[in-house]
Amino acid sequence: MGLLDRISMLARSNLNALITAAEDPEKILEQTIIDMQEDLVQLRQAVAQAMAAMKRQEQQYKQTEAQVMEWERRAMLALQKGDENLAREALARKKTYADTLASIKPAYEQSVAQVNQLKKNLTILESKIAEAKTKKEMLKSRIQAAKAQENLNNMMGKINTKSAAAAFERMEERVLMAEAKANALSEMGMDNLEAQFAQLESNSDLDDELMAMKARLMGTSASTPALNPSPVDAELEQLRQQIRSSNI
Repeated sequence: MGLLDRISMLARSNLNALITAAEDPEKILEQTIIDMQEDLVQLRQAVAQAMAAMKRQEQQYKQTEAQVMEWERRAMLALQKGDENLAREALARKKTYADTLASIKPAYEQSVAQVNQLKKNLTILESKIAEAKTKKEMLKSRIQAAKAQENLNNMMGKINTKSAAAAFERMEERVLMAEAKANALSEMGMDNLEAQFAQLESNSDLDDELMAMKARLMGTSASTPALNPSPVDAELEQLRQQIRSSNI
């Protein structure tokens, strides 16, 4: 297969099809770029050789063309001087160079066309290599993302989601129970505290009433002789006996 045929084949190749290959796509892409770069080196060498040959033909063509023009000038000069024989010899020499120029012109033009085509192919191949490198990086990222997704799917497949959900439900239920218990204890503590204060307030009222009764009794005792108990004393004694009987 010729170099130009290989370049044409590489230019028509679709790098996306490599993803479906059985081999590692990243390695295939890398090897493809390496092959294209090797072809690029060979193509550059071919362009350089073709340009060198074209330059030689161009130089020969221009020199021959210059000789044609020079011998025509000389023939005109000889004719102006009235020397027809010399003018005829100059025209004969001009014809020789003109025939040579006509013979090398097709080869020179073909060489120019070949160099232009090689340059065009060189530009195409350089563009394809740049495109391949860009696609390689893009596909490399996609391959890595696909592998990461595959690993994640494998990990998720190993996780028992039902068991995990049940465990979370149990933990949530325990947390709710603990919160309810804490709230209940808090409410009980507040009720106990309120009951204590209520008891204190009730005891304070009883103490005040008891103090008032003592004061009244003391006033009565001071105004009444101790040997003659009053009806109040008898009633108080009866009250004390009732309280003692109820405590027993």
